[in-house]
This record gives sequence, C-alpha cells and structure tokens, in this order.
Amino acid sequence: MDKVIIAIGGGDMREKTTIKIDEYIASLAKKHAGEKRAYGLYIGTASHDFMPAFNTFRKTYTSVFDIKADCLLLENVQTSDERIDEKLSKADFIYVSGGDTLYMLKKWEERGLVKKLISAYERGVIITGRSAGAICWFEQMYTDSEMLNGVSDEYKLYNGLGVIKGTCSPHYNLRVSDFDSAVVNSDIETAYAIEDNSAIEFVNGVFTKSISSGGNSYIITQKSGSIHKKLL
Repeated sequence: MDKVIIAIGGGDMREKTTIKIDEYIASLAKKHAGEKRAYGLYIGTASHDFMPAFNTFRKTYTSVFDIKADCLLLENVQTSDERIDEKLSKADFIYVSGGDTLYMLKKWEERGLVKKLISAYERGVIITGRSAGAICWFEQMYTDSEMLNGVSDEYKLYNGLGVIKGTCSPHYNLRVSDFDSAVVNSDIETAYAIEDNSAIEFVNGVFTKSISSGGNSYIITQKSGSIHKKLL
C-alpha cells in the first residue's frame, strides 16, 4: 500500500479556508477505508490538546464528509499505550494539529508515539498535518517554537523526523523573506515553502502534487548562495 503524507501550510478550518484540501484528504480516507466508514484520528499535542480545535475538525470531517472523528489526547490525560495502539489501528488517516512543534515532538518521544506514527505511515495510514503537523515529517523544519516560548524572537531551523527529504516551512506567505534568507545562509539544497490554504502531497517519499484552497506552494533549490524558486 502506498505511503502518503499531506503537509498543509496553514489556514483556518473553522472558516473553511482549507476546505478543498480537507475534501481531498476525505476522499483518500474513504478510499483507504473501503466498504467501512472512514475513521480520522486527530492529534492535537502541538496545541496542548486544545479541544475547540478538535471540535472544528469533527464538525468538518463528520458533518461535511461523514467520517468518524476521534482524538488522541496526551496533555494531562493518562491515555494508556493499549488505548493509543487501538486508536492508531482504526485510523484511515491521522491529522496532526498546528502549534508548538518542539513541544509536540518532545511529548511524542516521551510517550513512544514517534515510532508508532511512523509504523502507521509505513502500513499505509494517510498522514496529514497543518503547520507544526506538516513540517515535523521533513529532515529539517523551519519553526517558531522558540518564539512561542519566549526563548527567541526569530524562526529557527531544527531537525525533524526525516520521513521526507528536504526542509519545510509552513505559513510561507508570512515568512517569505525570513525563510528565503535562512535557505541562502545555510547548506540547504532543497526546501518546500507552503503558504496558508495550500498543501503538498508525497507518495512513498516522492512529491506528487500540490493542493490549493487559495494558497500556493513552492520548491526552493539553492546552490552557492543563489536560490531558484518554482511554483508547485
């Protein structure tokens, strides 16, 4: 079975600005589910399990697309390993929220969730995520985690999970000059820049398409301090 990751640059699901992307994800989830009702698992660790965001996810994917919505809670909830495994085993797709990327990865590592999520991906569960939930799958991620925690007033590059080769920035429409400068002043060879209301899809680790709900996505290549930007 194909291994799929859909990285969403940002947007407001509540205001339906990502609806075309959500529609595409729902179609893949239903195909994965076959004759049974599709099941979507929302992981909001990056937002400290902010429940209104899950309610918006449920309202979109259940009310609009008739997909059963569930969530995996790690913040102040003692969800057992057995319960985590049960939820992951039922998922046709996993949706990872935006928020604090570094906090999310630390929490996942503490609970052994990194290996479990990669295992789900390897067996064909569709992986989707917005902002923090998008960039974490790449070799490098351009994140505002230090800014969120008052450690720095700058975006920073950090190592991601390395499932997808290259570097990624979300919210590119808000970070154009910052991210372009970060690429130029690094040894990055390939970077993906995803605007709000845009997404990029990788199948078996290879870029296949962009999905727009109003935004654009780009691939940036760099050599000897000179960058080339291509619309995806």
